[in-house]
Amino acid sequence: MSRLGSTRTVFATVEDKATLRKRLRAARKEHAASLPESMRGLVFRHPPAALIEMIPADAVIGLYRAMPGEAPATAYTQFFYERGHTVALPRIGRLDEPMQFHLHTDPLGESDLVEGTMRILQPADDAPKIAPDVLLMPLVGFTERGERLGQGGGFYDRWLADHPATIAIGMAWDCQLVEALPIEDHDQPLSAVVTPTRFYGPF
Repeated sequence: MSRLGSTRTVFATVEDKATLRKRLRAARKEHAASLPESMRGLVFRHPPAALIEMIPADAVIGLYRAMPGEAPATAYTQFFYERGHTVALPRIGRLDEPMQFHLHTDPLGESDLVEGTMRILQPADDAPKIAPDVLLMPLVGFTERGERLGQGGGFYDRWLADHPATIAIGMAWDCQLVEALPIEDHDQPLSAVVTPTRFYGPF
């Protein structure tokens, strides 16, 4: 089996979120670290046709700068920018403040980004705010039904709850797939999930 097609992570029972996050973060980190440098440049290089078909031609697309272990989104950001889409990245001020998306004007050189909370590159505070029509987001775990387990801060769930028309697409490694998640009322479902080997959805 290709290392890209990592076996799914299966839990016999639905564990609490804290336990799941700990396990899945470890699995995600281990998988990402196991990829040879030459292979890292190939994964998530080009969005699959099924994903592209979900995106309106004039859509504003929100993406993210990946933290260590997360599915990388830089190549997707550059792809959609070169395709003519307006792109945006999240900006987080304080951890108790809502996440906002700001215009990302230089996906090829990232000259418009500054170091922000948790040392993640993000747009400067004077970059124009913009609401994405399509949002590609990281996750810790997901199911084949489009359920998502996030980092625990609730930033994406709150943003999606305030913008219910958004097409929400998760980006993940194959090892982040689980059979079930402890879903709560505030957890927002995904429209689709893309991994290096599969496309799940649209849901």
